[in-house]
Amino acid sequence: MTRPLDDILVVSLEQAVAAPYLSSRLADAGARVIKVERPEGDFARQYDSVVNGESAYFVWLNRGKQSIQLDIKNNEDLTLLKTIISKADIFIQNLAPGVVNRFGLDSEALRQDRPRLITVDISGYGEEGPFAKMKAYDMLVQSETGLAMVTGSPEEPGRVGVSVCDIAAGMHGLVAVLEALYERQRTGIGKAIKSTLFAGMADWMTVPLLHEEYGGKAPGRGGLSHPSIAPYEAFDTRDGEKIVISIQNQTEWRNLCEKALNAPHLVEDPRYLTNIDRVANRIALHEEINEIFKKLSRDDAAEKLLAARIAFGALNSVADLSAHPQLERTTVQSPNGPVNLVASPISFAGTKDQFGPIPALGQHNDELRKEFDRKS
Repeated sequence: MTRPLDDILVVSLEQAVAAPYLSSRLADAGARVIKVERPEGDFARQYDSVVNGESAYFVWLNRGKQSIQLDIKNNEDLTLLKTIISKADIFIQNLAPGVVNRFGLDSEALRQDRPRLITVDISGYGEEGPFAKMKAYDMLVQSETGLAMVTGSPEEPGRVGVSVCDIAAGMHGLVAVLEALYERQRTGIGKAIKSTLFAGMADWMTVPLLHEEYGGKAPGRGGLSHPSIAPYEAFDTRDGEKIVISIQNQTEWRNLCEKALNAPHLVEDPRYLTNIDRVANRIALHEEINEIFKKLSRDDAAEKLLAARIAFGALNSVADLSAHPQLERTTVQSPNGPVNLVASPISFAGTKDQFGPIPALGQHNDELRKEFDRKS
């Protein structure tokens, strides 16, 4: 079966999460991805060893790639890398700020002789401005963009539990690459793409920022309470499990009160007439609703909410996710045996995932050197 990017060659001088996320999604779409690793390997290989002796991050983000070890400080290896890039459609890199420029691997130098090339530079803060030379990792950028200050409990800020800044940079890079490929079909000219962790997360922080700049105050940390919608939070049930509900409009509010809670008096309570009122009086509202849910088992509460057509969910653990009936899986081969991964969130009717294997470090050294080394 053919895939959309079957004829595309990607070279990625990458490490950690952001660039590997981008290149892995291109590999999923059929692109040939050559992962260039330092001699000691992508340091994400050593983050942990929980998946049959391999890193969870690495097996997630490196399926379907070829791995070659190159030391760009070595002239022969650098020459080989430039030869490989000369055949590529896309070159991705997320090394420390300024590193690629010292080796002639910056987008301006590479595209000067090959304007069809699409280059992607992923960094923490970009190439200009007072933060340009700073190293940036996910939690640092969560802190720098204010994300940590709108996350967590009222008592203290918290880190979002997955690498959202890295993932956002990779996702935005992916969107830009696909736009550039589409444009290149018409013009024959590639693009130089810049994607940063800071810009990606700043975009995701737009709503809190608008509240700060136009409303005079950013949303506070509410734990499992939505800062600007109520009720949109977790409630206790009789058996000790929590249930999370979301009310998005006045019809749902009425249905919640009349059909699910059997508390029609709440509908016309002047403290709760509109969403703005309910947010302003969230503490009192939470207490009233929580007292009702605490008399119900979680199953009984779910049945009432379902009948009233109210959106709700369970406060699941990761173990619960592992057994979730809606979770789709796919198996990928690795050097230490098969790995059971989450299926791609990108799906097309009538097709199934076709993920390539996760490469061992330098697994493709010999064949890639033979293919691209001009001396061979």
